[in-house]
Amino acid sequence: MDAKDPVKAPSYAEILREWGRIGCIGFGGPPAHISLLRDLCVTRRKWLTESQFERAIAATNLLPGPASTQLAIYCAWRLRGNRGALLGGLCFILPGLIAILALSVLFLSGSPPVWVRGAAAGAGAAVAAVAVCAGLTVAMPIWRRAVGPERGRMLIYATAGAAASILVGPWLVLVLLACGTAELLRRRGVASAGASVLMALSRRWHGGSAHRPGATPLALLAAAGDPGGTPALVWTALKVGALAFGGGFVIVPLMQSDAVSTYHWMSHAQFLNAVALGQVTPGPVTQTVAAVGYSADGLPGGLLAALVAFAPSFSFILLGAARFERLLTDERVLAFLAGAAPAAAGAIIGAAVPLAGAIGESWQYAVLAGAGLALLVLRRGVVATLLGAGIIGVAAGLLGAPVPH
Repeated sequence: MDAKDPVKAPSYAEILREWGRIGCIGFGGPPAHISLLRDLCVTRRKWLTESQFERAIAATNLLPGPASTQLAIYCAWRLRGNRGALLGGLCFILPGLIAILALSVLFLSGSPPVWVRGAAAGAGAAVAAVAVCAGLTVAMPIWRRAVGPERGRMLIYATAGAAASILVGPWLVLVLLACGTAELLRRRGVASAGASVLMALSRRWHGGSAHRPGATPLALLAAAGDPGGTPALVWTALKVGALAFGGGFVIVPLMQSDAVSTYHWMSHAQFLNAVALGQVTPGPVTQTVAAVGYSADGLPGGLLAALVAFAPSFSFILLGAARFERLLTDERVLAFLAGAAPAAAGAIIGAAVPLAGAIGESWQYAVLAGAGLALLVLRRGVVATLLGAGIIGVAAGLLGAPVPH
């Protein structure tokens, strides 16, 4: 905390208690997390000023990965340095992680009872509607900020992201990077392309690859290891945590192709269940990767996937938080994000297509339609909608409707 701040910084015990509390009650995704952190740090305890908190939101939104998780880590860093960041981040993440692993044991085990399978099938059927809702939430502010010809480019980038999400899930990251680079080059000119790209990506990653595992070595490790084994799981989790521009639901197409089609860790129905579990548990959506890891290698796989996926968030803050003020004014970073962000929004919406395609029973399509009505027309909350869909699934299963395994 700044020396001029009049309020005493919290103790480690307070960080443990308060960040742990938010981790336990933080249902509803990033909007809920931001609101809870604002109420704690700005309104009630006055540990941070409103302007400090707004700059923290802006800075963490520039990073790949789960923005609300990075905001929780950054706020704790502002108050008690690196130790505070580690403690606050862990307390924010662990409640939801424990919950999703416990539910994975119940819902993703070999032979769950019919009511459990029904609940999973009902909630899973609604996931495609959740993806559309999440994508529109990201897209609308971008659209409102764009003016004139910018809107045409935003549509192009969003279309590219959606197409990549539908057609080439494993390579979605490359499309997001390409859209960001295209906008960067458009603004700065092709003559300085090489230097601009390198410098922008270096600044974007808080000081370059010297401080973190490179994507290429890990990709080679994944390819060299046993197909579907630990190296593959590490590579999938790293993409989720370190390369997912846009955060949130953009991780879904990154995981789906690896988990279902490439490594066969889970079926389409089980993947839908995993995404639903990530939505109904508190904490960041990124913890869905723990359910994927559980399907790949039990509890050790779930813990490993979570460790790899969340490690970049801690690294970005611990190694780069001091540079955040410069990050917010770097024209190259902002130009890159002007292309990558709409592509990420398009990718989230595009994820609805393979998610809907994974539905196997006719009654699930009715649940999907009802979830779309609830989320997009009636403006109901995601958690309430998924719980309602799960209840319908339980009823369907108990009444003898076919339930996917």
